[in-house]
Amino acid sequence: MTTTALLVSFFVFTLFGVSAAGYLFVLKPARADGDDGDISAPSVLNQPDLPAPQAAVLDIFSMVGRFIPERSPQREAARKLLLMSGYRWPSAVSTFLGIKCSTAFTLGVAGAWASLTFNDGNAVSLAAICGLGFGFLAPDRVLEYVARSRGERLRRGLPAALDLLVLAVEAGQSIDSAIAETARGLRIGHADLAAEFTQLHLELRAEASREDALRSFAARTQDQEIRKFAALIMDTDRFGSSLGPALRSHSHYLRTRFRQKAQERARKVAVKLIFPVFFLIFPSVILVTLGPAVILIFTQMTKLVGQ
Repeated sequence: MTTTALLVSFFVFTLFGVSAAGYLFVLKPARADGDDGDISAPSVLNQPDLPAPQAAVLDIFSMVGRFIPERSPQREAARKLLLMSGYRWPSAVSTFLGIKCSTAFTLGVAGAWASLTFNDGNAVSLAAICGLGFGFLAPDRVLEYVARSRGERLRRGLPAALDLLVLAVEAGQSIDSAIAETARGLRIGHADLAAEFTQLHLELRAEASREDALRSFAARTQDQEIRKFAALIMDTDRFGSSLGPALRSHSHYLRTRFRQKAQERARKVAVKLIFPVFFLIFPSVILVTLGPAVILIFTQMTKLVGQ
């Protein structure tokens, strides 16, 4: 086996191993399920049921992550990102930190091995440090992307949730029952928001005050529109105003805001196309249209000079 083939094989093996380990953790929270007569606990609170090999790997990652102190800044930052991403089972933080340590160790060893094999060992320390740093920071970037994607999904489902709340409240149900019905109605189209509403309903049933439950609901998602929605319900509850018209008005505001953002993005397309048009497409067009003429002129001038 040649050196190049060996390097490519080892790189593919390392990439597959790290990707498989990350996939075992970065799973989309299962949809909230259950029959129409009862609300099941949000899947974000319980570790998903996995096959035995995957569960064993997660247990190993969790054991590695437990070596990091409980009050370390890394653990607190990971807990915040995991809450925003929807991973809230007890071992989620330890599992994620174990994945970070394992990825860092794997890439560090891979960098050192590659340096020893192809660079005569002159930069082993640098390659190992680069691999450790990249492996330790890459899971954070992946989790941040998952958190942003989930926040966007929650934001898209909020107008539909407000419509369902308006229907339930105007039908005579209490706000707690309306939240439960909304969670049931959002299971298929907006599973992430349904899980959040389910957890909010369970907190209300656990005799937590409505204001505390709504504050916790807003803090879990870290989304501005969710915070506005929670503040709206808290204000109507505090001042005793009618909830139905307030929710209907807020739903109209959200749809108008989303439509304006879509129009803004559409107007930015022309500006964003400047770079690919003038630096990629335009030179290609000039090369295709003027290239033959330039070649012909160059040939004729060469013949004239030769005469």
